[in-house]
Amino acid sequence: MSLACFAPLLLVQAAPADTGCKASLPEKPAAAAAALSFYDPKADARTDVERALTDAAQAGRSAVLVFGADWCHDSIALALVLTSDGFKTEFGPGYSVTFIDVGVPQRGKGRNIDLLARFKVKELKGTPAMFVVRPDGTLRNKRKDALSWRNAESRGASATLEWFRKLNR
Repeated sequence: MSLACFAPLLLVQAAPADTGCKASLPEKPAAAAAALSFYDPKADARTDVERALTDAAQAGRSAVLVFGADWCHDSIALALVLTSDGFKTEFGPGYSVTFIDVGVPQRGKGRNIDLLARFKVKELKGTPAMFVVRPDGTLRNKRKDALSWRNAESRGASATLEWFRKLNR
């Protein structure tokens, strides 16, 4: 398959160009990505965070709070790892994962940003951010680390899983 086959996708056209490409693209490429939904903009995020922390504490688990958005490829990539069978099998007993929609904070259209104040974050410059909270309410990862997941997709699943392995040591 030639690179010309990928040109229509890169240009976000509705249908493949007449390049001899046999690949079929969705009528609306963005719709295919939108089918994956982890970060609910209509959720009561404050209640979700409080419930996640309370439930994790009662169960003796760490709460993983991921602040991201469904429009963000890195947020989706991280969510895919955290909801994967591999993550659930290896880490499921010790962690509960909650996704919090933050809108588009980079463009001044953020939401639920105030919930980051408990982690001493005033501004979210990129998504996603991932905080891992012990059952006693203290952070397992540093704030700088929590804010460093803007490259989650390029890190890949294996590096993300390895990050959790190191966190458990």
